[in-house]
Amino acid sequence: MTASHDARQSLIALRSEVAKAIIGNDAAVTGLILALLCRGHVLLEGVPGVAKTLLVRTLAAALDLRTTRVQFTPDLMPGDVTGSLVYDPHTAEFSFREGPVFTNLLLADEINRTPPKTQSALLEAMEERQVSVDGKPRKLPEVFVVIATQNPVEYEGTYPLPEAQLDRFLLKLTMPAPSREDEIAVLTRHAEGFDPRDLTAAGVRPVAGPAELSAARAAVREVTVGPEVTGYVVDLCRATREAPAVRLGVSPRGATALLSVARAWAWLSGRAYVTPDDVKTLARPALRHRLELRPEAELEGATADGLLDRLLATVPVPR
Repeated sequence: MTASHDARQSLIALRSEVAKAIIGNDAAVTGLILALLCRGHVLLEGVPGVAKTLLVRTLAAALDLRTTRVQFTPDLMPGDVTGSLVYDPHTAEFSFREGPVFTNLLLADEINRTPPKTQSALLEAMEERQVSVDGKPRKLPEVFVVIATQNPVEYEGTYPLPEAQLDRFLLKLTMPAPSREDEIAVLTRHAEGFDPRDLTAAGVRPVAGPAELSAARAAVREVTVGPEVTGYVVDLCRATREAPAVRLGVSPRGATALLSVARAWAWLSGRAYVTPDDVKTLARPALRHRLELRPEAELEGATADGLLDRLLATVPVPR
């Protein structure tokens, strides 16, 4: 057995382990695994009460990773996230006290409820994987993923994320309300004594860790991409910029992100090469948050997902 094969089996087992606490939402679980493989960040959108926080906590427990949750509020300051210098009266010196960003999985809860100044404090951490305090850069852990949540319904008192910050997120995943069958299963599990605050009692155990993630990332880098697939990614992204309903299309960073998650999905599926179907599968979560529609198009009911569906149906697929 190769290290790549063992790592793949561990990450596949991760889905079953997370399912001990989370019912349904397989797409969100897979999306978070892909983000870990690509060292990318995730915007997680869903109404309150669909287990967004529980999902992140369960994933961290099953991967033996540290997780920190920050509730973003209008009065949250940048230092509350990154850390700050604290004066020690005994030594008469300032020492750095790490903020919650120094973790493996950072749950930025309701990120759009905090002002842009605090939102931007995450930008350096997300892009450079470091924070600078008093002019000194401080490295973040090797495994570091920001999972930011936002409520798609309540917009009063929120600060929409600017395009530059949205572009930093590898994927935008949605967590819809569960189906009737899944909701019955959730209530049945709670009636039988399930406590979301005690994942150990629920049987959640580490099935993978940083070593498996490192081996998996190395294997993903070996996945080959043919020129026809690269051309398809470029054509798809360029088509978003030319669509009449779009004010701001997908940037080259977005095209790179789509190709990156397509490679990770191909490896997770047991293949050493990317197919056009891999690109089509990941196009919506990788691109939906990078599109800004014209106001008149939105008034007519246009959505980013609807536009992507039309482009996926019309942009020629290589054979």
